Amino acid sequence: MVIAVNTRLLQKGKLEGIGWFTLETLRRITTEHKEHQFIFIFDRPFDKDYLFSDNITPVVLPPPTRHPFLWYIWFQFQIPRVLKRYKADLFLSPDGYLSLRTKVPQLAVIHDVNFVHRPDDLPWLTAKYYNYFFPKFAKIARRIATVSLYSKEDITRWFKVDYDKIDVVYDGINQAFTPTSKEEQEQTRKKYTDGHEYFLFIGALHPRKNICGLLKAFDAFKSVDKKGIKLVIVGGEMFKTGEIYETYSNMRAANDVVFTGRVHSKELHQILGAGLALTFVPFFEGFGIPIIEAMSAGIPVICSNTTSVPEVGGNAVVYADPCKIDEIADAMITLANDEKLRKELVAKGNIQKKKFSWDETARKLWISVEKSLQ
Repeated sequence: MVIAVNTRLLQKGKLEGIGWFTLETLRRITTEHKEHQFIFIFDRPFDKDYLFSDNITPVVLPPPTRHPFLWYIWFQFQIPRVLKRYKADLFLSPDGYLSLRTKVPQLAVIHDVNFVHRPDDLPWLTAKYYNYFFPKFAKIARRIATVSLYSKEDITRWFKVDYDKIDVVYDGINQAFTPTSKEEQEQTRKKYTDGHEYFLFIGALHPRKNICGLLKAFDAFKSVDKKGIKLVIVGGEMFKTGEIYETYSNMRAANDVVFTGRVHSKELHQILGAGLALTFVPFFEGFGIPIIEAMSAGIPVICSNTTSVPEVGGNAVVYADPCKIDEIADAMITLANDEKLRKELVAKGNIQKKKFSWDETARKLWISVEKSLQ
């Protein structure tokens, strides 16, 4: 069997949530199913580390897909040519984009439909593209995989596709995220916060991540904080970051906020392990990988009570309404001052995290592949 795969998000040093999903699942699937041939389709020069086994044929297919017009050209014209050239039996797309101009069966991984709920968070043309094409992709897909039960129900409701056509394949945990030693924690705090404890956010700087709300809540928290606790924000810029920096510039406690930008996995492991708690309060999330990564690193979590987040957090986190600044601030105050609660949450997190693994994600995605060919 020849399986062509959209691997355009496998970009060294630039992996976000969907990129990690692509990496972790394909690394396992290609090595565990050597009886099949995989065509990895990149839109730019690729790193050879992404050729996980000898049954992978890489194809560089221009143009680099940096804009909706280029997405259209790549998926609707370039992809069908590759599928025909290699006589593909299936096209697997881990970011959900499909081609409307091929008869090859297609499996789309649609992680969420945040663009339906919050189109104003995106550039105008990007939102238009998503809302026009993704309902069409959902309808032509032989099967759809998604990362939470919430997203499965959301896709069914908005795109009017058969509920049984969608498979839930939860995200997994990077095995590198384990508790760090006290010495490592002290070194990390010295590096980023002059030795102070800190709350932590991990994710792209994007309106739906509610970083503005987090900054306002932290400002409120600092009005009563006597311990010198900081806030560390890890992640690269994505869309519409102006409001984030405007909120930051108006903070009383701006000097207690540290923006690290994007960091590599090893450094992220150290930053996670030294955190007082993860503060992850997005308005909308298809899964929320940082939640289980924090659990794996042995730190407590404050997170939103909306969309898919409770499905991931279970009973092992403190919840807050992302629209209520006072609830987020109160949760920070509580965790900062209640060591017993922090330990209880870490213990519960050790149990909750066992529900999620990349091995299981890859296994279930492969089942979706097999169903797509039936």
